[in-house]
Amino acid sequence: IRTRKSPRSFFVWWRRISQHHQFPKMSHRKFEHPRHGSLGFLPKKRCVRGKGKVKTFPTDDASKPPHLTAFMGYKAGMTHILRDVDKPGSKAHKKETCECVTMIETPPMVAVGLVGYVRTPFGLRTLKTVWAAHLNEEVKRRFYKNWYKSKKKAFVKYEKSVAEGKSLEKELEVIKKHCCAVRLICHTQVRKVKNLKMKKAHLMEIQINGGDAAAKCDFGYGLFEKQVHVDSVFCKDEMIDLIGITKGHGFEGVVTRWGVTRLPRKTHRGLRKVACIGSWHPARVPYTVARTGQNGYHHRTEVNKKIYKVGLTKDPESYGAATEFDATTKDITPMGGFAHYGVIKNDYLMVKGGVMGPKKRCITLRRSLIPQTNRNAVEEIKLKFIDTSSKFGHGRFQTYDEKLKFYGKTAN
Repeated sequence: IRTRKSPRSFFVWWRRISQHHQFPKMSHRKFEHPRHGSLGFLPKKRCVRGKGKVKTFPTDDASKPPHLTAFMGYKAGMTHILRDVDKPGSKAHKKETCECVTMIETPPMVAVGLVGYVRTPFGLRTLKTVWAAHLNEEVKRRFYKNWYKSKKKAFVKYEKSVAEGKSLEKELEVIKKHCCAVRLICHTQVRKVKNLKMKKAHLMEIQINGGDAAAKCDFGYGLFEKQVHVDSVFCKDEMIDLIGITKGHGFEGVVTRWGVTRLPRKTHRGLRKVACIGSWHPARVPYTVARTGQNGYHHRTEVNKKIYKVGLTKDPESYGAATEFDATTKDITPMGGFAHYGVIKNDYLMVKGGVMGPKKRCITLRRSLIPQTNRNAVEEIKLKFIDTSSKFGHGRFQTYDEKLKFYGKTAN
C-alpha cells in the first residue's frame, strides 16, 4: 500500500532528487512564449503611394563633390549565380556558393526640376521650385488622373514664359542664397520598358549631396533635360537600401496575417481564430490583439543589399551574362524571358537576395545611410556563372544553341 508522504519527507525527497538531476530553469514567459507578429509595423493598411518613398536621405558631406543619392527601377525577376567566397578565416573561404539574385531594370532617368529647402523649427520647408523649359508627355501624364479627357494644359504657360525670355537664373540665385538642401526632380522613362505597358512616368525628388548650395544648384541645373544613368549613382560591390511596396494579399485572417496558433480541431465555430480577444475590463479590444484585415501592399525598406553586377547597354561586355569562367555568349534574360515580365533591354542592377513586391513593381534604390565596413560590404564579388535557363519550369539549357544542339532538327 502506497502511503502519503508528509510535507517534511517530501522536501527531503525533493532535495535528494534535485542534487542528481539538473532541471532546466524557465525564463520569463515573455521569452518562453513571445507574442506573434511585430507591433512596430502598425497600422497594417494599404499603402497610398504606388512606389517607395525615401523618407531619409544620407547625411550630407560638403567636402565631397556633388552627387545623387537615389534612383528608381523596375523589378524584373530572379535567378541564381555561382561564385567563390572571399572571406579569409571563414569556413566557407575559397569555396563555391550558390546564391539567389534579383534583376532590377533601371532605364535612364530624366532630370526636369530643382527644389530648394530651408530649415525651420518644424523641419525642412520648400522655398523655391525651378522646372526645365520642356517636359515630356510621360511626366505630364503624372499630373492628371485621366489624360485622355483632360485639356493637357500642364506647364503650357510656364514653357511659353521661358520661351519668351524668362530667366531661371534669378530663381536659382534664391536657392543658392537661402537653401540648405537641394533636390533634383527626376522621372523614369516608362516607354523604354515595353513590358510595363505604362505611359505615365514615376516622379521623385533625389537629394544632391556634396559641396555647398551653389555647387548643388549648378550640378542639378546642368542635368536639366538630360538622361541620368544608374552607373552615375551606384557601382558594383556597393551596399544600398531598397524601398518599395510589398506584394498585396487582400483581406486575411489572424493565422496568416499574424501567425497565431490554430485552435484544437474540435473548436466550436472555427479554429483559425484568437480564442480570447481581451478581458471584460477594460471594456474594449486592445490594439495589441491580433485581428483580421489587410495583408500585404505595405511600404517597406530593406537595408544593406549588395550590388553584384551593373549591366550597361553602352558596354556590351558587362551587359551580357558571360563571365571569366563561363565565356558563353548569352543575354542576361533567361530563355523564354523573365516570368510575367519579359526581356530586359535597358540598364540593370543585379542585387543579392529577394526584393519586395511582384514583378513590374517600381523599386526605389537609395545609397546606404551609414558607410558599411563589415566583411560582407567590403568583399569583392567575382561571378563564376549566371543562370539563364528557363524560369517557366525545370530549365535544362542555358542558350537556344545548346537546346538545338541537344534536340537536333525537329519536325516543326
